[in-house]
Amino acid sequence: MAAVTADLIIRNGTLVSHDTIAPASIAIKDGRVLAVGVDDAMPPARETFDASGLHVLPGAIDVHVHFRDPGYPDKEDWASGTAAAAFGGVTTVFDMPNTIPPTGNAEILAAKHAIAASKACVDFGLYGLLGDDTIEHVPDLVDGGVIGFKLYMGNTFGRIPSPSTGAMLEAFEVVAATGKRISLHAETNSIMERRQERLAAAGRRDPLAHVASRPAVVAVEAVSRAAILAEWTGARIHILHISSAEELRPLREGKARGVDITGETCPHYLLLSTDDYHAMAGIIRVNPPVREARNREPLWSALADGTIDLIATDHAPHTPEEKTRNDIWAVDCGFPGVETQMPLMLTEVNNGRMSICDYVRLSSFNPAKIWGLYPRKGAIQPGSDADLAIIDLKREHTLNDAALQSRSKISPWNGRRVKGLPVHTLVRGRFVMKDRTLVDGGRGWGRSVHKIQRMPAPQPRNTDLTMQAIIGKASDRGMEKFA
Repeated sequence: MAAVTADLIIRNGTLVSHDTIAPASIAIKDGRVLAVGVDDAMPPARETFDASGLHVLPGAIDVHVHFRDPGYPDKEDWASGTAAAAFGGVTTVFDMPNTIPPTGNAEILAAKHAIAASKACVDFGLYGLLGDDTIEHVPDLVDGGVIGFKLYMGNTFGRIPSPSTGAMLEAFEVVAATGKRISLHAETNSIMERRQERLAAAGRRDPLAHVASRPAVVAVEAVSRAAILAEWTGARIHILHISSAEELRPLREGKARGVDITGETCPHYLLLSTDDYHAMAGIIRVNPPVREARNREPLWSALADGTIDLIATDHAPHTPEEKTRNDIWAVDCGFPGVETQMPLMLTEVNNGRMSICDYVRLSSFNPAKIWGLYPRKGAIQPGSDADLAIIDLKREHTLNDAALQSRSKISPWNGRRVKGLPVHTLVRGRFVMKDRTLVDGGRGWGRSVHKIQRMPAPQPRNTDLTMQAIIGKASDRGMEKFA
């Protein structure tokens, strides 16, 4: 029998997984890993690539980006956003639904899938919007291929209405039956709205007023409430952008009770603090806010002990004019991050804050497991998609807003020195970034990952008490007198 010929073999690199580091060659065929092992055992190949001196990681999976397309092309679109991802060693992104129109029904979802598929150079998943007026669309959104759902417990860019607790419970009931995960902007809206209104009326328009309007209690209350509703319904939930030490307690308690609750934090909460506001003013404004320095060490510890499951970015681009207004309440919240996350975190690997295996676990392996994509994503093993970030762990670099692939040329990271840089990125066996240059023809290569998603079987609870169940029972009882 003739030997199989690989499309590409990557030789002489150091392969990194969530638990091992070893020299290995990787054979790739038809976009997937064909073989991993010693070079002498590799099949013949049409092309080879020398990765001497470099580490080969599973591409990062960023489960939290805002690519603003459709609706805000001046901020970002799928072409620029996924180019930024490729430069950041990110091979899969999950895009949030607060675009125009919000991704709240199957028709809008299909249109957004078409836009992403025509422009993306990395793979992607799309969130469906979960709120009062979209609960009825959950089945159609699942059929249409959402990666999961996003529910806004608190206000942020786009002013998506926050559902009442009653609507949240019903939404959790409906999604629990599908097995999909619900990602939560876990801040209590009523507290924030009241505090911002009072602060503005008192004349507070300085950057730190934003922090004062959203104290950690807004997250503590929201995470606690969400965990209770998830426990009752059996819904799977994910807490986005964890920013404070205080909200770790309800997260830990939920996990201890058996709630299927996961969480993420972002580089800006790990590396910045309110001490940086004096130099960055509105540039640093983000929801939830960057908090006091005392929060950083507990967040790092929570990543180490598994309380926080992964690192994401909340990539949220805006124009320089929108980030530099004198009134903090008029400054748009967020900044780009998908391109800078890996260099920032590899710098921490070099600093001894975590191992490179820890980084792979937090950036790729855990996201793939949590969202039902493993082992197609998040691994380098036979049968996996050949999504690879080939990095130079020793390469030093200065982050430069002007050089970002994102359309948003303003971030808190401008001028920051990093050590460790992705130099090549492959998505399903194809180079999309090579030698720190975007590869021609990559646009449109990205695919939606919903077709390979395999979530565990749903485990809804208290199904006899769901809104759907009790309405049905009430209707049946009401009809008895007409029998």
